[in-house]
Amino acid sequence: MVMDQLSEEVRQESPRTMMFADDIVICSESREQVEENLERWRFALERRGMKVSHSKTEYVCVNEREGSGTVRLQGEEVKKVQEFKYLGSTVQSIGECGREVKKGVQAGWNGWRKVSGVLCDRKISARIKGKVYKTVVRPAMLYGLETVSLRKRQESELEVAELKMLSFSLGVTRLDRIRNEYIRGTAHVGRLGDKVREARLRWFGHVRRRESEYIGRRMLDMELPGRRRRGRPKRRYMEVINEDMKLVDASVEDAEDRDRSRSLRCDEEFDLRAEARAAQPSSVILQRHILQERKLSHT
Repeated sequence: MVMDQLSEEVRQESPRTMMFADDIVICSESREQVEENLERWRFALERRGMKVSHSKTEYVCVNEREGSGTVRLQGEEVKKVQEFKYLGSTVQSIGECGREVKKGVQAGWNGWRKVSGVLCDRKISARIKGKVYKTVVRPAMLYGLETVSLRKRQESELEVAELKMLSFSLGVTRLDRIRNEYIRGTAHVGRLGDKVREARLRWFGHVRRRESEYIGRRMLDMELPGRRRRGRPKRRYMEVINEDMKLVDASVEDAEDRDRSRSLRCDEEFDLRAEARAAQPSSVILQRHILQERKLSHT
């Protein structure tokens, strides 16, 4: 409330200006506009007894074609960075989301280590281990990915990390030559890519049901000016959403209806029934593997 009143005369409509507490993000199309807006904010805040920190002020150019030029504040050059964090999300200058994927993998491993005493306990069944994993580890990996346009390679990176965690929890190594679907069926854990798609569609439906002035909805409908570079274009968020809706045979109207949007969620338990049946031979192999380890530990 205080910052809203202090910055009323210089604050622009989102996404040109975004604020959270005392953190301010200013978006402009050129360095000259950035310098002008910075000076306006500095003058407005210092006139009311506040101060802009020069050491904490940074700027990043997204998809920059010409690397010349700097941004200055009161004659001092502002530090240029290749990426910065805002509200837990990492914005990269190249327009990629690789940092978000690596952060999700790291958060998943951190959560797995915290409950590794339960997940690696031989006395606990694989079904309970799967439930603990879905409750503690997987939400940490999925945090924030509903707003990211992942590529197939990045989804595979997340699924590889997930399968390593499940394999360690079940005491399985690559030497056992057990297929991935058997490991998932034994732990009753579905594919991470399906859960990411479900989270994206759920968030998309939530935004589409908001009023038209909501910033999230305006960003979904925004058309970027200019032309793309030559070569293979980068995947945009709406392109990924359209692929997801086509995969589940849904439309934008289904996402805007709250009751119909619930049908867009993947039924993990139903999908795992077939995998659980196929995993019956694997369950026997896993049990034998655990029994062999127990015998070796007693000898």
